[in-house]
Amino acid sequence: MVFASPTFLFLFLPVYLAVYYALPPRWRSGWILAGSWVFYGWWRVDFLALLVVSSLGAGWVGHRIAAAPTAVVRRRWTVFGVVAAVGVLGYFKYFNFGVRTLSRVLEAAGGAGIPPGSVWEVVLPVGISFFIFQIISYLVDVSRGTAREADTIVDVAAYVSLFPQLVAGPIVRYSEIADQLRLRVHSWEGFSAGARRFALGMARKVLVADAVAPLVSAVFGAPESGLVAAWIGVLAYTVQIYFDFSAYSDMAIGLGGMMGFRFPENFRRPYHSRSITEFWRRWHITLSSWLRDYLYIPLGGNRLGPRRTLVNLMTVMVLGGLWHGAAWTFVFWGAWHGAWLIAERVTRGRLWPSGRIYTLVIVMIGWVFFRAPSFAVAADLLASLAGFHGGGVAPVVVWQMEPGALAALGVGVVWAAVEPRVFADGEARPWLLAAVFLAAVARLLAASYSPFLYFQF
Repeated sequence: MVFASPTFLFLFLPVYLAVYYALPPRWRSGWILAGSWVFYGWWRVDFLALLVVSSLGAGWVGHRIAAAPTAVVRRRWTVFGVVAAVGVLGYFKYFNFGVRTLSRVLEAAGGAGIPPGSVWEVVLPVGISFFIFQIISYLVDVSRGTAREADTIVDVAAYVSLFPQLVAGPIVRYSEIADQLRLRVHSWEGFSAGARRFALGMARKVLVADAVAPLVSAVFGAPESGLVAAWIGVLAYTVQIYFDFSAYSDMAIGLGGMMGFRFPENFRRPYHSRSITEFWRRWHITLSSWLRDYLYIPLGGNRLGPRRTLVNLMTVMVLGGLWHGAAWTFVFWGAWHGAWLIAERVTRGRLWPSGRIYTLVIVMIGWVFFRAPSFAVAADLLASLAGFHGGGVAPVVVWQMEPGALAALGVGVVWAAVEPRVFADGEARPWLLAAVFLAAVARLLAASYSPFLYFQF
C-alpha cells in the first residue's frame, strides 16, 4: 500500500483515523501498531514477519541494555543488538550484491564465476533500510541515556513500525519521539496543519514527480540520445527525485501531525545550496544527522586530526551511498559527494567556486550515477551531456518527449525555485493548495500505480 493510491486515501486512512480518535488514549499505541502492521503487510506477509521479529528483538535487547548492572554489560548488549540489526540489513540488502561481485572477481581471475541460479536470490523487504536504522537508534539512545526504555514492548514495536515514515522516512530517532509515544497533544489546528502538509506532498508526487518520470525513463534508456535530450533527462531526474522523496516526507510529516506526532523536517530547499557541504545540511536531513551522530562521531569525527577527519568523512559518504543501494554505482555516488565535501573542507572555499550553479551541476552529475543501472550507461550519458553524441535530440527519444511531461518539468523547476513564497507549508494560499490537491487526486485516479523512488532503498 502506498500513500498515493485510492486504497490508502479512500479506505485505509479514513478507517484508521476514525478508529484512532474513537479509542481511549491508552489504547492508541496498540492501534498504531495494528494499523502499521496492516499497512506494511499489504505488500507481503513474510515482509511483515521480518518487521515483527525485528521489533520484538529490539524491545528485548533494549530491555537488557536498560537493565544492565554495569557499563561494560550495557555496552556488550548494545554491540550485540547493533551487530544483529546490521546483520539483518546486510543479508537482505547486500547478499545478492556480494554474490554478483564475487562472481565478477572470479571471472576476472580467469575462473567460471558463479552460474546464474546456482545461489538463491534474496528478496529485498520494502523499507528495511529505514526501520533497521530506527532499531539502531532505539538501542543506542537507550544505551547512551538520551532516552529511557519504552514502557512496553507495544511502544517499541509502534515506534519501529509507525506507518507514516515506515518505508521511506524521515528517519525518526527514538530520543525525538519517545515522549510523544507516551503523551501527544491532539488539536484541530494540529490535525488541519497535518492534512495540509499531506495534501502538499500528494501534489508534489502526482503532479510533478510522476509526470516527469517518462522523460527520465526515455533518456536513461537511451543514453546516447544527444546533448539536449541528455540535459533534459538529467534535469528531469533532478526534479523527479527531489519531488518524489520530499513528497513522501511531506506526507509522512502530515500524517504524523494528524495523529499528534511532530516528525523532524527532512528537506530545506536543497537546490538552493551554495556548496555541497550546505547541500547535505538541506537534503535528507534525518539521514545526514543520523550518519553524523551514529557513525561519523563514533569513528572519531574531527577529533583525531585533519587526516583522520577526511578519512572519516569519506567513509561515511561511501557507506551512505551503499545504504541507498546495493550497487557499485551507489558507492561511486557516495564517493563523488565525499570527494567534493573533502575538497571544500581542505580549501575552505578559497580554491573552489561557490554558488547555486556550481552546486547544482555537481549534484546533477552525481544523480547520473545514482539513477544509471551501470557505469556503462552513466558514461554514455555523461558523454551525451558533453555533446559527444550529437547536439540535439535523437529520434529514438524525440517521440517520448511528451508535451505534458515537458510542461511538468517546467512546473517542477519553477516550483522548486519559488515554493517557500508560494505555499509556505500550505498556510499562505489554502485555495491554491486545495486546487492542486484535487488535481493530484484526479490525476491519480486516472493514472497507473507509481511507487515512491525511495521504496527500493
